[in-house]
Amino acid sequence: MDLNFGAATERRRGLAGGVEWPTLCLAGVIYGLWTAATFFHDRLPWPLLGLVGGWIIAWQGSLQHEIIHGHPTRSRRLNTLIGFAPLSLWLPFEVYRQSHLAHHATEHLTDPLYDPEARYLPAAAPLARRWAAALQATLLGRLVLGPFIEIGVFCLEEVGRIIRREPGRLRLWAWHGLAAALIVGWLVLMCHMSLWLYLGCFVYPGAALSLLRSYAEHRADPTPQHRVAVVERAPILGLLFLNNNLHAAHHDQPGVSWRHLPTLYARDRERLLCANGGLVYDGYGEIVRRFLLKPHDHPIYPSTGGVAP
Repeated sequence: MDLNFGAATERRRGLAGGVEWPTLCLAGVIYGLWTAATFFHDRLPWPLLGLVGGWIIAWQGSLQHEIIHGHPTRSRRLNTLIGFAPLSLWLPFEVYRQSHLAHHATEHLTDPLYDPEARYLPAAAPLARRWAAALQATLLGRLVLGPFIEIGVFCLEEVGRIIRREPGRLRLWAWHGLAAALIVGWLVLMCHMSLWLYLGCFVYPGAALSLLRSYAEHRADPTPQHRVAVVERAPILGLLFLNNNLHAAHHDQPGVSWRHLPTLYARDRERLLCANGGLVYDGYGEIVRRFLLKPHDHPIYPSTGGVAP
């Protein structure tokens, strides 16, 4: 196996300057679709608007994930400029960056004491958090109630950080608030779009789609390598998630861009599935069939009293 595969593929990013033009063009498509969908929102029936709006918000989240990992240019400032716009309104890009890089840096994936993106709770979690976790333990609960719960908990935690005067937090949210205000101004003043309609047809379904991706991508397991899953045969949702459904390959080489992940996974499939204990799903259809009405696992982290599946 070529351990320098990721570096080699990244050297083939594109033209001079290391610009990944396909990713840059994708950013243009996403923002162009968002502009058109919001401006012409009154010409679309609300179910179609919800499908289009949700796709755009989730797609931008996938683009932001790429940007966090150093794409599509070699300039962090330029990349941040490309991904900063808070189309979801609720999630500051810099908060996402800090959380996700910490997620990759920890050796204790899925452990809520170390992994900021862990879906599990410590044994000492308050009763309200336990109830919230129970409500979204099934895939149906995650998709229907998950956005409301996740966004609400996130906002409460961020308010607590600001009250505790964590360094840089207030400034971070001030920049985010300014950017979000510009987006709301576009929606209300230029598109004559109700904020409630935007929340219902863009923000909420977009968050639900992102929660579908993350629902089964990690699992608590005594063996650390067995905590990262793979979802194969996902041509449509794979495009939406920019191949992050091949999650074991992404964690194996997080610097590899979305365009090269399928090649990397096909090349190293046997090794990756051996390393992750065969934690692989045959498309998101299997995840729906298995977990729509059945919990994926116990919400309490095993090392603190929970029971792994």
